[in-house]
Amino acid sequence: MSSKRVLICGSIAFDTIMVFEGRFKDQILPDQVHILNVAFLVPTLRKDWGGCAGNITYGLKMLGGNPVPMATVGHDAAGYLNRFQHLGIDCSSLRTVDSEFTAQAFITTDLDDNQITAFHPGAMTHSHLNTVESAGDIALGIIAPDGRDGMIQHAEQFAAASVPFVFDPGQGLPMFGKAELDRFIELASYAAVNDYEAKMLCDKTGNTLEELASRLEALIVTRGAEGSWVFVNGQRHDIRCVKASEIADPTGCGDAYRGGLLYGLSNGMPVLKAAKLASLMGALKIAHKGGQNYAFSRTEIEERFKAEFGEAL
Repeated sequence: MSSKRVLICGSIAFDTIMVFEGRFKDQILPDQVHILNVAFLVPTLRKDWGGCAGNITYGLKMLGGNPVPMATVGHDAAGYLNRFQHLGIDCSSLRTVDSEFTAQAFITTDLDDNQITAFHPGAMTHSHLNTVESAGDIALGIIAPDGRDGMIQHAEQFAAASVPFVFDPGQGLPMFGKAELDRFIELASYAAVNDYEAKMLCDKTGNTLEELASRLEALIVTRGAEGSWVFVNGQRHDIRCVKASEIADPTGCGDAYRGGLLYGLSNGMPVLKAAKLASLMGALKIAHKGGQNYAFSRTEIEERFKAEFGEAL
């Protein structure tokens, strides 16, 4: 097991996923949306452990890493905390805000895979109460989607402590303007975004991916079934997508990818090898529903990595 502690800044959340066995378009009248009042019968319902910090932590721990999640949770988080403690995860940087609920996402999906999501941030809005310094000795960090103030402050704190970190804005990217994004890139060692977020990041900063990458040790762009790009040392490298045994649920695949990436970086792997491991982790996750319902031994992961890439992990 790696002894290097990796600080995972981001959200801890509960996901409630419901399936409407019809199509939204058949229930919503386009000419009546100004008086919209609809109800969907959802006979299928699933509750999952979620949140970017939670999902990344889970994947990194599975690999044998030493993740330290840093997040704010609500008065209803006891089950989540107990589960992480049972998995041997350091929960000392998880702060409970008694007056709030833990962040929660309510997702309804129809037969065409359209989604209607309501997200309650709850305790996540207090993430700025946590500080990087309070976590102790940290070798590497990541700033995943979280409360806006918390993301800004944690980036400054990582830099002040000379701790390298990955900037992973995710769905939080629209909260920031050019000046703030430029500052994140200036402070970060790495950045990781998906292809949609990459386009938004370029639009907001006025930079190309190559220009952004020149300001970082590496820029990673995930592209779903097309694999991922790693921009490093002035070159773009294509990392192929590992074929999954089945496609069950993409929820949390990006987080699983980042768990693999952080494990590699915190253990001294070249970034391209770390990205290969990240690709494998995404493929293992997508075959299971939910962000934290996949489980593989270290031996199984090593064997699969060797079979996929022809080298030892």
